[in-house]
Amino acid sequence: MALVASIHVDLGWDMPDVTLPDSLGKTYALKDCMGEKGLVVAFTCNHCPYAIAVWPRLIRHAKTLREQGINIVAINPNIHPDFPEDSIPVMKEKLAEWGLDFPYLADETQEVAKTFEAQCTPDLYMFDNNGKLYYHGRIDDYWKDESKVTAEELLPAAEALSAGEPAPKVQHPTIGCSIKWKG
Repeated sequence: MALVASIHVDLGWDMPDVTLPDSLGKTYALKDCMGEKGLVVAFTCNHCPYAIAVWPRLIRHAKTLREQGINIVAINPNIHPDFPEDSIPVMKEKLAEWGLDFPYLADETQEVAKTFEAQCTPDLYMFDNNGKLYYHGRIDDYWKDESKVTAEELLPAAEALSAGEPAPKVQHPTIGCSIKWKG
């Protein structure tokens, strides 16, 4: 698995107007998923060790984010014949297994990932309620072992957004497995 870092995307960038289905066939427009204060869009998958390590935190943080008026949506860009563990049927299994209470969307064409310039899983974007990019960075400072985290990064950014404060000046890129681009 190739280790890749997310690329710099300018703050203030407009959230693309996209619609995707979840593993159950329900479609979601990202703009309709927006919370009162904002939306986190997390590109992730089921097989990447980096994504697997971060999933429990995303699931747990979703409640905290919602309390701050920020919703979360996960998008799987790795629906690829060479990676059956990222298939829609497995996404459906994970939805139940993990008890997800936010949309887990399927980017079968990978067009949404390309539009976002997502590079890896996970790759996190937080938009304000006007759809402007506020934060593009990692969840915390230690992806592999949550017990070794010394600095949360997504949650403090969410607190700042909710409080109407400026975006964090330092935003560290996420690292993870490269998106499995089709031919």
